[in-house]
Amino acid sequence: MIDHELDLASVREATDRLIADVASWDNAAAAEPSRLPGWTRGHVLAHLARNADALVNVLQGLPMYADAATRDADIERDSARPLDVHLADLRESADRFQAVGAEPADWTRTVELRNGVTDSASRIPFRRWVEVALHHVDLGVGYELEDLPEEFVLREIDFLADRFAGHKDVPSTAVRADEGRIRTQGGGLREGGVWTTGGGAEGAPVAVSGPAPELLGWLAGRRDGSALKVEGGSLPALPAL
Repeated sequence: MIDHELDLASVREATDRLIADVASWDNAAAAEPSRLPGWTRGHVLAHLARNADALVNVLQGLPMYADAATRDADIERDSARPLDVHLADLRESADRFQAVGAEPADWTRTVELRNGVTDSASRIPFRRWVEVALHHVDLGVGYELEDLPEEFVLREIDFLADRFAGHKDVPSTAVRADEGRIRTQGGGLREGGVWTTGGGAEGAPVAVSGPAPELLGWLAGRRDGSALKVEGGSLPALPAL
């Protein structure tokens, strides 16, 4: 079973780690390009703050965002703020998320995110952890996928493999991490980290293997997969998240 309380604690730790890195910058550093095309570091920070509030909305049964245009406009509006304003917003929005997460609630209920996507409320803290952890890497401050906790890396591989399962543009793909163990959403322990994904596209099955951080980078669109071993064909091109 998913432990939302443990995930909330992990979100807090990941947020504190990111804020500690950001607090060492100046305004010029916040305006530098991030690793995400078209986004400065300020865009990433603005997105993280607004995402915290959006997930508060989700947990309260409200629409995640008013609409896609408003979401994008809010990020653009806030992206060029001074560093001290970014930091205050990050801290305050994180506190709001933690406060809602601490309220008594039915964590087995189904909640709605963007574009009609639904999930268990219990997985919202992990979704927030994903946002904070991966976007910390996107800031390009020396925090890399290899620095992420093994549990996080393997759980996110599990999540993404499930997301692409049956996708019409992805051939049947076996994914294997060279090391590590994962506790699955059902509570069982999977040795070695082996997943299957894709299966909706024509073509022979392929097998992709490598270090878990490299697999995560490929699945999450953060790395090109050139460090992975591919058997049975070429490395599948994955759709954007």
